[in-house]
Amino acid sequence: MTDLSIARLPDEYWWGGVINEGSAMPFGQTVHTRDLRMTDDNQASPLLLSSRGRYLWSEEPFVFRADEEGLSVSPGAGKVILEEGHGSLKGAYMHASSAHFPPSGHIPDALAFTAPQYCTWIEMFYAPTQDKIIRYAEAILANGLPPGILIVDDNWMKDYGMWDFDKHRFPDPAAMVAELHRLGFKVMLWMCPYVSADCTIFKELRSGGLLMTGHDGAPVLRQWWNGYSAVVDYTKAEGAAWFRRQMDRLIADYGVAGFKLDAGEPILPDAPDVTQPVAWTRPLRELEDCEAYASLGVGYSLVELRMCWKLGGQALIQRQRDKTHTWDASGLGGLIPNAIAQGLLGYAFNCPDMIGGGMDGDINSPDFRFDSELFVRYAQCAALFPVLQFSMAPWRVLGGDELAWCLDAVRLRTELGEELLALARQAAIDGLPMLRSLEFEYPGQGYALVQDQFLLGSNLLVAPVVVKGQTTRVVHFPEGRWRGDDGSLVEGPAVLEIEAPLSRLPWYRKQ
Repeated sequence: MTDLSIARLPDEYWWGGVINEGSAMPFGQTVHTRDLRMTDDNQASPLLLSSRGRYLWSEEPFVFRADEEGLSVSPGAGKVILEEGHGSLKGAYMHASSAHFPPSGHIPDALAFTAPQYCTWIEMFYAPTQDKIIRYAEAILANGLPPGILIVDDNWMKDYGMWDFDKHRFPDPAAMVAELHRLGFKVMLWMCPYVSADCTIFKELRSGGLLMTGHDGAPVLRQWWNGYSAVVDYTKAEGAAWFRRQMDRLIADYGVAGFKLDAGEPILPDAPDVTQPVAWTRPLRELEDCEAYASLGVGYSLVELRMCWKLGGQALIQRQRDKTHTWDASGLGGLIPNAIAQGLLGYAFNCPDMIGGGMDGDINSPDFRFDSELFVRYAQCAALFPVLQFSMAPWRVLGGDELAWCLDAVRLRTELGEELLALARQAAIDGLPMLRSLEFEYPGQGYALVQDQFLLGSNLLVAPVVVKGQTTRVVHFPEGRWRGDDGSLVEGPAVLEIEAPLSRLPWYRKQ
């Protein structure tokens, strides 16, 4: 199909594509190129949105190049739609959402918005046990944190594809879940689409035609971070139904509330991570396999995804990709820009990954050096995101005032929990992001490039410190009167440098 060339309007900027490139947004400042067919590390959507009320949409991935002159787009296999005349970034988003990813009317479990998540990953890595998990939950409460959602991460099960508890490490999983319920927690389990090629379920799935196969009929093996595995063919109705039956059984047998669905990266043509090309049993659109995997979570009350293609508007928690324990865009510095991008692609219920980072090979490296200032600032930044997640136990790595300041951030979230829940319910109806940029709410007032503060809904302005060593920061106040957490009253529009010691998360409520 013919390439599109779209001239830039005065002061026009663009957002969209891949959320992990939020730090490069808005596009239009420098040259930026992206092939959406190569989406393999986080949520993405075939959507670009303009601050001047325009948007591009396609049902297929496309290639685009943005620079100071405008956009050039290579449509790939699908038709690219250019819509104009919607006035602003918010106007373009509302029209695109209504037309292409309308809100489902549902939200994840309310507890996701009123309380933190706690993931076992960093405290246990690949060795969770029933006893460790109970002690982790008890320690959460003993150290002044509220109960919430407890995520049991990788290696609780017998093997990849054998989705039942390893009875040596979990002698009575039903009793464990019941005890966690008694303590006030709901429980999620980590799952993935992979099947160990030498476990007993592999033979059953292969004979039932439920594994991805090559053109020779042999199961495809995919290389992923834990080795080489076969893959359940979730693009087939029968494969998707088998996977859902595993989730349904875990809910029925043990009382778990939901699942962390990890992996799900698209299998690209000639991908080096598979032993041979997949012989799909029906024609697939590009990246439709990624969409099909993410769709496994639709309809459950608690599902967290790292990978997703399209599916904006659904009641799914979308987690930013694993973060490093750093201040740059791969760690704390990327949280707000990526979250703004998530909201603009229809992923309203977004999570900034584990506080302090959780990247395998980083936080468990022998060279790892813990930065307590980073951890406190990460907790403050994440506190008023739609979803908040701990893994590294704050009472283990912090002490004294720093631990108290981290707990202050959690306490603030608890106090505003019902307000976040109300925003989530509203997002399920109108599709608007919970976390928004200033440009979204105050178009054409010079806020397009402000990427280090955000609005929660329309009335809460949040300005965390995301630069090491800073104890002051510049805050952009839009029009209106803003009452600060410190009692100050600011008349906007204004740009002020405010005090922000490590003890403070600056936030303001519109009066």
